[in-house]
Amino acid sequence: MTETSRLDALEMLVAEQQRTIEDLSDGLLRQQKELDRLTARLRASDDRIAELESGLPAPGNDKPPHW
Repeated sequence: MTETSRLDALEMLVAEQQRTIEDLSDGLLRQQKELDRLTARLRASDDRIAELESGLPAPGNDKPPHW
């Protein structure tokens, strides 16, 4: 293998690795955005559940009618 062909092979390898890194970075960014969106939805759901629970009567220690 000549020095020029070795250099060309190395340059192609570096270019391929750069594309791979960019693809992985883009995927990670998409996943982080999705995680942020889902976290916000979960927080909103938790708030809504707490709001609904606050309107319920407090649980009593009454025995069921069949006791």
